[in-house]
Amino acid sequence: MALSQNLAPSGRNAVVVVHGGAGAVDRTKLTPAREREARAKLEQALKAGYKAIADGGNSLDAVVAAVKVLEDASIYNSGRGSCLTRNGKIEMDAAIMDGTTLAAGAVASITCVKNPVTAARAVMEHTHHVLLVGAGANSFARKIAPTAGLKIVEAEYFKTAHAEQNLKHYLEAEAEAKKRGGKRPSGLTTGSSQCDVQEERHEEPLGKKYGTVGAVAVDKQGHVAAATSTGGTVGKEPGRVGDTPIIGAGTYADDETCAFSATGEGEHFIRGSVGHEVSALIRHLGLTVAQAAERVVSVTLARTAGDGGLILVDANGNYAMRYNTLGMYRGVIFEDGSVKTAIYNE
Repeated sequence: MALSQNLAPSGRNAVVVVHGGAGAVDRTKLTPAREREARAKLEQALKAGYKAIADGGNSLDAVVAAVKVLEDASIYNSGRGSCLTRNGKIEMDAAIMDGTTLAAGAVASITCVKNPVTAARAVMEHTHHVLLVGAGANSFARKIAPTAGLKIVEAEYFKTAHAEQNLKHYLEAEAEAKKRGGKRPSGLTTGSSQCDVQEERHEEPLGKKYGTVGAVAVDKQGHVAAATSTGGTVGKEPGRVGDTPIIGAGTYADDETCAFSATGEGEHFIRGSVGHEVSALIRHLGLTVAQAAERVVSVTLARTAGDGGLILVDANGNYAMRYNTLGMYRGVIFEDGSVKTAIYNE
């Protein structure tokens, strides 16, 4: 079953929608085996979210279940397989938001929780804060782990040979660009499009690929939720935080409008408060989720020349996916359990 870029503006009856990153996904470099693996993980994530609701859970349970699958899949840039900072370290960000109460939780630059999305939920449910970062986030996670069911792992768990190769090639490209007096290379990447780093290193620097994963869901009571998780960008400065854990930028949910998760060049999503902008367009102009998605991509992101994509679902199961890059890993599961996945404009 194929999906168009906008996933049919009148699309209905969605239960869970996921993304695995948008960017310069080159068909010629995405091998059939890698594409099958990427799609299989998207489908597994969708089914995990669907099962959470079928078993009596709510939309929060669904988005956590879906994102955990993608965090565990090393082909995506979140959890295991996350990008490395320029000093070779892992710093992950995640967020979750409940559309019923507007409760939210997020972590940034976390290094010790197997599934960062669960740490974000713990912040939401076990503190009166929204965002914890760095050493404080790690300390909280370790302390709350037995109560919140967090799995603590060593930082080495998240590293993969592929991520180390990407950092090596990024630093080499950066050094070469410096010699030529050229522009610093982009370190944005989707895990699953990293099908052949050796080939990619000769592209205009590392291509432009965005590695966040995310999920939005609506449950049987019509409540929506969103969750997003990322390993950041290759060679980023230690301490850099993108849009993922910023509520209203890369993650947002409100039962009265929609649930939203983004992937892209985070600085642009922060500048445009894109998650809240989508919600405001629906609330104040009466736009559909498809119309709002189109508006923020073609207007809001365009103002700062930002690239990326987003997924939306509302309380009635209307959904939309929109991106301004060559492709976006994405999928949806419907009320009847049928699944659609896509990467390109198919």
